[in-house]
Amino acid sequence: MTVNNQIVVGTLMNLSDNPTRVSVGQDWRESDITNRIPIIVTGNDFSTIYAPLIRDGRMDKFYWQPNREDIQNIVHRMYEKDGISRDEVERIVDTFPNQALDFYGALRSRTYDKSILKWVDDIGGVENFGSKILKRRKDQNLPVFIPPEQTVDALLESGYSLIKEQELVMESKLSKEYMKNMED
Repeated sequence: MTVNNQIVVGTLMNLSDNPTRVSVGQDWRESDITNRIPIIVTGNDFSTIYAPLIRDGRMDKFYWQPNREDIQNIVHRMYEKDGISRDEVERIVDTFPNQALDFYGALRSRTYDKSILKWVDDIGGVENFGSKILKRRKDQNLPVFIPPEQTVDALLESGYSLIKEQELVMESKLSKEYMKNMED
C-alpha cells in the first residue's frame, strides 16, 4: 500500500465517518459545514480495497451484469467506425457467448497486431526495423503502415485464437483466479 493509497483511504474513511470535519493539510476545519455528497467509484474487483471502507453501511454497492443486448450495444459502438453492422456484431457476440467485454476489444487489437507484425516483416523484419525507422537518411521516406480493414471473418479468427489461448491458460491452471468468472 503506497503512501498515496493510504492518504486516499484515510480521507475517504474520514469523509465516510465524519463528513463535516475536513482536514486542510495538518489542520482541521471546525467551523465549516460540509454537505454530504456521493462519491462514485467504478471497478471490476473491489476485493483489493481497504475492507472497512467497503463494509455495508459505509458504502452502497451496485452491481451491473450486462445482458446480451447491453453487450451487443457496447460492442457495436466499439466496431462502429470499422463499418461492422449490428447484425455482424450479433453474430460475433453469439459466436463467443459468456465472454467479458474486454474480449471483444481484444479481437480488434489482435487484428491490428497481426497487421503490424506483417508490416514489420514486409519492411525487413525485426532485425532491420531500427535501421529502417531510426537510422534512415533524411531523404528517405518512412515506411507507411496501412491499418487493417476489420472484417467479421478476421474478428472471428482472432476470437477463436483467443479462445484457444484461454483454454491453454485454464488447462495449465496459470490464472484460475483471473478467469474465475468463466463457466467450465
